[in-house]
Amino acid sequence: MRAPFDTDTRPRKDSLRLTPRKVPQQPIVAPPVSRLAVQLGRLKLANPVLVASGTFGYAREMQAFVRFERLGGVIPKTVTPLPRKGNPPPRTVETSAGLLNSIGLDNDGLEAFIEKHLGYLSGLGTALIVNIAGRTIDEFREMAVRLDEFPQIAALELNISCPNVSCGVDFGIDPRLTAEVVSKVRSACRFPVLAKLTPNVTSIAEIARAAADAGADAVTLINTFQGLAVDWRRRRPVLGAGFGGLSGPAIKPLALRAVCQVARSVNVPIVGVGGIASIDDVMQFLVAGASAVQIGTANFYNPSLAERLVDELDAALAGEGCASVSEIVGTLQFPGDE
Repeated sequence: MRAPFDTDTRPRKDSLRLTPRKVPQQPIVAPPVSRLAVQLGRLKLANPVLVASGTFGYAREMQAFVRFERLGGVIPKTVTPLPRKGNPPPRTVETSAGLLNSIGLDNDGLEAFIEKHLGYLSGLGTALIVNIAGRTIDEFREMAVRLDEFPQIAALELNISCPNVSCGVDFGIDPRLTAEVVSKVRSACRFPVLAKLTPNVTSIAEIARAAADAGADAVTLINTFQGLAVDWRRRRPVLGAGFGGLSGPAIKPLALRAVCQVARSVNVPIVGVGGIASIDDVMQFLVAGASAVQIGTANFYNPSLAERLVDELDAALAGEGCASVSEIVGTLQFPGDE
């Protein structure tokens, strides 16, 4: 079975087989900490390869395919204060080189997350970054206060950029609101704070600067682009909610542009996400200015990818003669820089 977004028709040695593999009794030793470790503000990670919220469930779904301790961190699906039923189906549709989704932040709410999932996630042997979303700034703050009771959490990622729910991007399109929500959360808890930003703005650098000035330890670039799939015969949108968020290889050039723009104008660590499916993709994001990356849509068709990329990144850095990830971050030679 070939990955759905792969347009290369040549035979591949790593053709996808979604069957559980036998995990060795002795886990593979992680590559040297001195080379792969990264620092995102107050957040230290063993390596810069994370899995993106909304593409990895609560990790239990992936335990047959991934050794979690090999990853830099796990970001479970977004948690909201109260349960959300999400959007009506259909919720996903494949597009040319991408995926359009309209899940609508379907989840059981904060207390259910704490009761049912936090214990398991805390024992994975990797950094746990909890992604949260609220309808108001006070809801963000109150969630941070509640989660602050659990020191096993490594950081919070603020979802101020979801295009698939009412008011989902309001905080991420206004610099003032972005700054206010980041500031409130930062003051309400001990955790490092990552602000996940929307690309659906005129100047993403302006939003990133507001988040950084308010105390964000890093910004995650980018969430999905709002898009539409049409069933022209029925004269209807394909997705039950109409519009959805586009992810996958189709958005990688746009994500790289956002990372580059922010890296060149704002002094803040960047977590790059958008269409990453190979070690070349990872290296492109690092060179463009990201200090870490998240694997998103690729998890759906190659759930072992993130773990494999950790080893491939170590080899790529060694091949470049780099003693650390930071040596290659932001080394893009842009026209006019000479």
